[in-house]
Amino acid sequence: MPSKPVLWNFFRSSASWRVRIALALKEIEYEYKIVNLLTGEQLSEEFTKLNSKQEIPILEIDGLHLTQSLPIIEYLDETRPQEPRLIPKDPVIRCKARAIAEIINSGIQPYQNTNVLKRLVAEIGEEKKNEWLKHYLTKGFRAIESALIQSSGKYCVGDCLTIADLCLVPQVYSAHRFNVSLQDFPTILRVNAELEKIPAFQKSHAHAQIDTPDEFKGK
Repeated sequence: MPSKPVLWNFFRSSASWRVRIALALKEIEYEYKIVNLLTGEQLSEEFTKLNSKQEIPILEIDGLHLTQSLPIIEYLDETRPQEPRLIPKDPVIRCKARAIAEIINSGIQPYQNTNVLKRLVAEIGEEKKNEWLKHYLTKGFRAIESALIQSSGKYCVGDCLTIADLCLVPQVYSAHRFNVSLQDFPTILRVNAELEKIPAFQKSHAHAQIDTPDEFKGK
């Protein structure tokens, strides 16, 4: 009997959240390993042995040790080809989905990493950090809105779930968390509202995890 997959993650980590959604959509049960980013557990010697870049998520599955959320999602989709297929077969649709995912993954999310924000506070202060963060997140959301106007149906790309949708929901949450207004991005808000109706997305939400602080649960 194969061992249950293990996911090292943190309730509010957007990269971890993407993988949780993929696991839920594919109906894969897994062991939830908490890595508390707020207390710096990712910087410990023990965790560094698991990932030298000191980042989550890490997924142990099929005897493999996988890192980086988008490759993990692709691996799950290729090895568990049941619906929904998160990496579209059609090359045009696939390209659109990956482009939106990468706008978020490489064009927005790095600006809000815990290590980056701590460094910014130390060097320019809390107020300037917030201005800096608002500028780059808003710029990224502007790019997403433009892409979704061209590609969206019910979801980010047409009416089928893709890797783009798994990236969008955690990023919208982060915008609210950092007080970045999305009022100028109605397409993003519309698609996000549809995605939040899906049980797998609800199950994977930051406020529904075993390490979610009590003050966030049920919100």
